[in-house]
Amino acid sequence: MDISDLKGKRAIVTGAGQGIGRAIALALAEAGANVAIADLNEQKAKEAASGIEKLGRKSLALKTDVSSMADIDRMITETVREFGSLDVMVNNAGVTRYAPIMELTEADWDSMHRVNAKGTFFAMQRAARQMIEQGNGGRIINIASISGKAFPGGSNAAYAASKAAVIVMSSVAALQLGQHNINVNAICPGITDTPLGDNIILQGAKVHNESTDDFIKRRTAPIPLGRQNEPEDIAAMAVYLAGPGGRNITGQSINVDGGLVMH
Repeated sequence: MDISDLKGKRAIVTGAGQGIGRAIALALAEAGANVAIADLNEQKAKEAASGIEKLGRKSLALKTDVSSMADIDRMITETVREFGSLDVMVNNAGVTRYAPIMELTEADWDSMHRVNAKGTFFAMQRAARQMIEQGNGGRIINIASISGKAFPGGSNAAYAASKAAVIVMSSVAALQLGQHNINVNAICPGITDTPLGDNIILQGAKVHNESTDDFIKRRTAPIPLGRQNEPEDIAAMAVYLAGPGGRNITGQSINVDGGLVMH
């Protein structure tokens, strides 16, 4: 059994215009899948889709705001219209900012929960509905965060709460969708080198009145393996969960963080 063979599978990855989402989309394509790129930034979505097509796979760029029910429905409908079915749904789109608890605003809370929790839930629900209708099962992978497991170095309570919601909803969905042969898992990345991560570094260094280099060293010092993630580290786990190797894994929240959180 080739544990990462996704030949002929059809996938959607949200927030796939850059960072972790883009790495996941490319990795799925390299494993054989056709991949729809859903992102709020249409230009970045098109660039990512072009990269997938260069690998010889079909792709589709969809401007998508996952906090919009209409956009979620359109994302599923257009993907199925283009590809014929949906086998893999990766809910990666997310937002955050570096902010201690006393600096968080109502707008911060609403934004993070609207995208990270609501967007993930309803994209998962709509994808599951399509998979159930097809009758062939499927894989749903939700990108959470070690912050959702009370990572002590996390600074943003609203973000942590939204990602904890992703972890719990993934477990509940796995329990209820197992009868339809749909696997649901969450991946919990740790500190990762992405454009979103770069913003966190700049904001965090400013809050702590230190250089970005010092801020990075302080954040990565507790990691047992001594290094932060590259987006490809999360992508590798996503491919495994989407492929034959992940056929009997469901309801799990799997850390990819160099050992920073060990539960």
